[in-house]
Amino acid sequence: MKRSFALILMSILLSACSDRAGVVFTLHAGEESYLDCPVGIRLESIFEEVPDAVVIQELDNNSRIPCQIDADESGTYAWFTIPGIFEAGSTRQYKISPDKKRRSAAGTKLGILQDDDYLTFTDQTSQVLSYRKSVMFPPEGVDTLYKRSGFIHPLFSPSGEVLTRVQPPDHYHHYGIWNPWTKTHINGREIDYWNLAKGEGTVRAKAILSSYSGPVFSSFIALQEHVDFGAEEGERVTMDELWDLRYWGKNIQGTRYTLDLSSTIINLLQDTILFDAYRYGGGLGFRATEKWNSETCTVLTSEGNDRSTADGSKARWCMVEGISDAPGGRSGILFLSHPSNREHPEPMRVWPDDVNNGEMFFEFCPIRHTEWKIVPAKEYTLKYRMIVFDGKMSPEEAEMYWNAFAFAPEMEVK
Repeated sequence: MKRSFALILMSILLSACSDRAGVVFTLHAGEESYLDCPVGIRLESIFEEVPDAVVIQELDNNSRIPCQIDADESGTYAWFTIPGIFEAGSTRQYKISPDKKRRSAAGTKLGILQDDDYLTFTDQTSQVLSYRKSVMFPPEGVDTLYKRSGFIHPLFSPSGEVLTRVQPPDHYHHYGIWNPWTKTHINGREIDYWNLAKGEGTVRAKAILSSYSGPVFSSFIALQEHVDFGAEEGERVTMDELWDLRYWGKNIQGTRYTLDLSSTIINLLQDTILFDAYRYGGGLGFRATEKWNSETCTVLTSEGNDRSTADGSKARWCMVEGISDAPGGRSGILFLSHPSNREHPEPMRVWPDDVNNGEMFFEFCPIRHTEWKIVPAKEYTLKYRMIVFDGKMSPEEAEMYWNAFAFAPEMEVK
């Protein structure tokens, strides 16, 4: 699966460059500014023989920067982050060289912990988030149809505030950050993977296919199954889903971090699966902490809509924030939709102030206005980024974060 981050793809093979001496390159911000921008350099485009490790040095200040090697079917990449603001019209110059001493992984503070129930990202001694691998049952006395796995909870703010909620009494089928499809049809028969109490379907975590941590990011890929309970032949898996989750670490101030989530679905049947147009389903759903309500939580979208007007509108990004025990008394999540996503700028479901006692639910919903036909064997990918923060974030900063997600800086090689 191709990575969902800002890749820098070089168009010319640098056969004339000396692998030993390294390669000098310049990044150009262009007309837009970036904020805390991850950058990936495809090593096959630089070196005749791809090294196992590299060193990247920023020439402007003569400093060596943390980098991390990662490979997928498109190539091998060296990843690093440009911290802070990369101003529009400015440039930064770097040198990349093979590292025989394999120093790039030294001093990593990011980690992954696993037990029977959870896979957890850590940053130094703090937990970042947990992915639920095993089935979570609802509280005693509640219908066990509400059980499920394959979701994120808890998700912490940088200071440790829990921002997600699972199995709230008003919606026992809400699970932190998750994304089942709702009104779904196969040969005219409905399967609802979202509303678990209907007993038509569910989503299950099947396996962790890979996990990896280093000095720049931690990541894992999880296989999830979409299960149909009502087929003639009995229970069956109709779709596989790959969740590719990547944590980029905290910013320099320790008040924000970047999290990427890429979801790829594959229809396993011989029949087309129809995702009906509906106000809920797929994309990226978020049930917020019970602390957030109409009086303690705000919403702002890239198009200037607030909580009273955001529902049903489209946006490139949506900021959801509210009260917390963090320094400054506020925490939040900036949700970013990638330009390659279906229906981008993406439709949203946002509970208005007068819905469900003012509690907070947000979703990027790519089938909000238009149905989606999922044909057999084809891959369909949706890419999202979350900037999780304590304190406050300005609309201008939100825009720079979206630029860093949507567009790669231009590269010039010398």
